[in-house]
Amino acid sequence: MLLWGGATMWAVSSAWGKVERVDATPEGERAQSEGRNVLLVGSDAREDMTREERERLGTGHDLGGQRTDSIILLHTGGDRPVLMSIPRDSYVEIPGHGMNKINAAYSIGGAKLLGQTVEQSTGLRVDGYMEIGFGGFAQVVDAVGGVDICVPRDMDDPKAHINLKKGCQTLDGKNALGYVRARYSDPEGDIGRAKRQRQFLGALMGQVATPSTVAQPWRIHSIGSDSAGALTVGEDDSMLETARAFLAMRTVAKGDGDSVVVPVANANLPTAAGTAVEWDQARAQALFEDLRTNRPLSVKPTS
Repeated sequence: MLLWGGATMWAVSSAWGKVERVDATPEGERAQSEGRNVLLVGSDAREDMTREERERLGTGHDLGGQRTDSIILLHTGGDRPVLMSIPRDSYVEIPGHGMNKINAAYSIGGAKLLGQTVEQSTGLRVDGYMEIGFGGFAQVVDAVGGVDICVPRDMDDPKAHINLKKGCQTLDGKNALGYVRARYSDPEGDIGRAKRQRQFLGALMGQVATPSTVAQPWRIHSIGSDSAGALTVGEDDSMLETARAFLAMRTVAKGDGDSVVVPVANANLPTAAGTAVEWDQARAQALFEDLRTNRPLSVKPTS
């Protein structure tokens, strides 16, 4: 038992040492709320990928300004953990930069400005930060041997480089990336994509935290070594807090938590920044207040 415990600690510490850090603490007056909120970000970063990797994953070759392809807030502290998707095209005020789509905040000012924008828009304090890019996402999926997912409909989406058939199947890194990125093949567009991102995130956590993985230090070390370098966390985030976030995501995946998207009034709002998503302010503010005070959700969770 001592040998197993020591080996496990070595495997976890070794992986944690490879995780990148970024200053993600929002500036200005901070929001105050109960519980703990971790901002989960999927960026379209490509600069660490080779041309061959970009070709294989179908991410394109634009190495310019980065944006966030997915924005999810993980809330813990109440009776049940909650994953709340924020549509990336949500039309909000970016502090110091006027109205724009929320994913532009990351492009303008990185993790700090994105966190500040989320705090200002929701009134929820951002306590932690986790980010992964396109290449890193595919790398993590391949490291765990693929992820089992039930595809809700046939998805032939050339822009996402996928042609998936309806039904339960194991997705490798390439197809998993296309699955969570696709929106043109989804009748719900960005809203449907947000649902699939939460679905896949839960399935991925379930795949990582299986008994066959956590009981084998060498397996932990192998997965950690292959995927830790793909993960970026906030400078102030501890290994324990990050582990708790992973466990909370797994709890949601098992059905013991809630999964929601910020209520939308108009998914095709014409703006100077292009077609954007307009929140249903009354229902959105009610949801944010529920999370701020750890109350049961007034917005019906999605499956």
